[in-house]
Amino acid sequence: MFHKEGYKIILATFAFVIISILLIDKFIKIHWLQITIMIVLMGFLILILQFFRNPKRKTSSNDNQVVSPVDGKVVVIEEVFENEFFKDKRLQVSVFMSPINVHVTRHPISGTVIFSKYHPGRYLVAWHPKASEENERTTVVVENNTYGKILYRQIAGALAKRIVNYCKIDDVVTQGSDSGFIKFGSRVDLFLPLNTNIKVTLNQKVRGGESVIAEL
Repeated sequence: MFHKEGYKIILATFAFVIISILLIDKFIKIHWLQITIMIVLMGFLILILQFFRNPKRKTSSNDNQVVSPVDGKVVVIEEVFENEFFKDKRLQVSVFMSPINVHVTRHPISGTVIFSKYHPGRYLVAWHPKASEENERTTVVVENNTYGKILYRQIAGALAKRIVNYCKIDDVVTQGSDSGFIKFGSRVDLFLPLNTNIKVTLNQKVRGGESVIAEL
């Protein structure tokens, strides 16, 4: 299954590969060169298909837990001052996505969207300390009666040129469901209450919609 954000790119890539193969057969007569170019083209197609895959995930819905919004590696666990929405200290957990990770963003908790904002910005590498405040990004806050308010931020990386965020204020969302997509590289930051029990460690690999990041 592929994410809807990739349909146009996948179709365009298929068309490009098919046309290229037809042109190769017509204009290039060196057999080994034909094979080499075809292998490169098929490799490119496979990379595009892999990037936009949207595997089904089994989320065990639990209002006491925060699940990872994305696939990737935990690169930050620290206490910080969140200055956009909360304007106080929070626990930040950041997950970095490489180009080979699934790039679907999923809701970390169930609840109601109370804040959703897009920020244009720079394209620093996603692990840069200032990426969370200076890169292109979207900030979403979801609230439920058990956990309270959770903020998560999609952050574009050096290769990402488009962030897709489906959340609108007053939307009622379900933990683990699709909340957006980040095209080509990036990371997601979670900002959690200080009394949160973090369940992951630095450099741990996590799966969006399944791995438990934290619990009360």
